[in-house]
Amino acid sequence: MATSVVEKQENKDDFTSGPLSVLTQSVKTDSQVLINCRNNKKLLAHVKAFDRHCNMILENVREMWTEVPRTGKGKKKAKPVNKDRFISKLFIRGDSVILVLRNPM
Repeated sequence: MATSVVEKQENKDDFTSGPLSVLTQSVKTDSQVLINCRNNKKLLAHVKAFDRHCNMILENVREMWTEVPRTGKGKKKAKPVNKDRFISKLFIRGDSVILVLRNPM
């Protein structure tokens, strides 16, 4: 009986199946993931480490977002502009993560 409890405890933090398996595979294969955040920004990055709360340490991060320039009264509406920037290392808190996708490439 005691051994089955220990086995369940070990498998609990395994993350080889279930929703966190995407992050596990990304760490093992050093592949990129696309992370959709609550601030309406997207992160394309390599995951170096993560935990059960989806806190992540990321490397080679490309942050992408869209901005709508402000215009004065009576002027035409400005077109949205896609922007991005590169961040070499980043820690992201798990409560700001909405969705994690494997890189389709």
